[in-house]
Amino acid sequence: MPLFRETQGPPMVLVQFYIQCRRIQIPRGNRNSICISSHPVRVRSMVTLERDTQETEVTVTLQQLETFFWTVNLGSFAAAAERLYATQSTVSMRVRELEKSLGVELFDRTRRTAQLTPKGRELMDYAGRILDLSTELEHRIAASEAVSGSVRFGVAEVVTTTWLPHLIKLIATRYPNVRLEIEEALTSELMDNLHEGQLELVLAPGHTRTQNLSTISLGTIPFAWMASPELKVEKRTHRPSELALWPVIGLKSKSFHYSAIEDWFQRDHVRCRYLARCKSLAVAASMTIAGMGVSFLPVRCYEDELTQGKLEIIDVESPIEPVEFVAAYSVGHSYSLARAVAELAQEVSDFDK
Repeated sequence: MPLFRETQGPPMVLVQFYIQCRRIQIPRGNRNSICISSHPVRVRSMVTLERDTQETEVTVTLQQLETFFWTVNLGSFAAAAERLYATQSTVSMRVRELEKSLGVELFDRTRRTAQLTPKGRELMDYAGRILDLSTELEHRIAASEAVSGSVRFGVAEVVTTTWLPHLIKLIATRYPNVRLEIEEALTSELMDNLHEGQLELVLAPGHTRTQNLSTISLGTIPFAWMASPELKVEKRTHRPSELALWPVIGLKSKSFHYSAIEDWFQRDHVRCRYLARCKSLAVAASMTIAGMGVSFLPVRCYEDELTQGKLEIIDVESPIEPVEFVAAYSVGHSYSLARAVAELAQEVSDFDK
């Protein structure tokens, strides 16, 4: 039984997308409609020829389209080269070969910074959709062992110290030919890198919402104010204005942690006094255990210290709600390796759901 129904029509220019050789043949001229023909999978774009029926074929590879796509998205040949594990000269050559095949200029090189021509902007839309379909087909149809590529993703420290090892193990099992590049940083830094195209996926607190990102919930994790018993914080319910009398050990301003603390103290119209602002929760926790101040820490990550009496939870008025974590990735592709990893992260996460 054929997988796809073929259409009938007037003489046309043929566009073929062969999955086996990852090669596309696209026509010169305007595209009126698209349909799909029988196995092996190929896409046919039909264009009526006015005077003759001869076929004009233009060969374009997925590699060329991917190179063009990332050059535009990342803003330079150098950034695209790093993203694609290629040299800058190779990236430049692929783009020029693409222009030669299509017979058009995709970049206006008369300006100081190369900018897209009208044809380049038009191709960008097609490139995104074609790469989408290629990736989705590879993930949905091909055996997972055949999926290859790389994913650059960033993680918040709480993920690193909880279920990240289980996620990496699952990815290695499901997609053994996929390379991973993992960066740990503060939430705002990770989100900036995601928006700039340096990362494809971020696993972090989900306070950031933009129209350019898709998010998948990874669950919530409770945080609590903690101190060392040595600090002798009175065992009663504290208002923000009362806790502000103690030195606070927090994270830097680019973290969700900083915003959460500031907002909580603002409820009582007070500002806290920071002893230190760190880049790591582990550093903040070690200073807290040493009796140097109070800190807002994830309960699950410090259960042993709480059980051993090295830390104790401070009861507060109107405690901060459990923090939701999300997997955030660009909506530039409807299906991608980043989305596949995001779905695995949701599967592995043992945060409260």
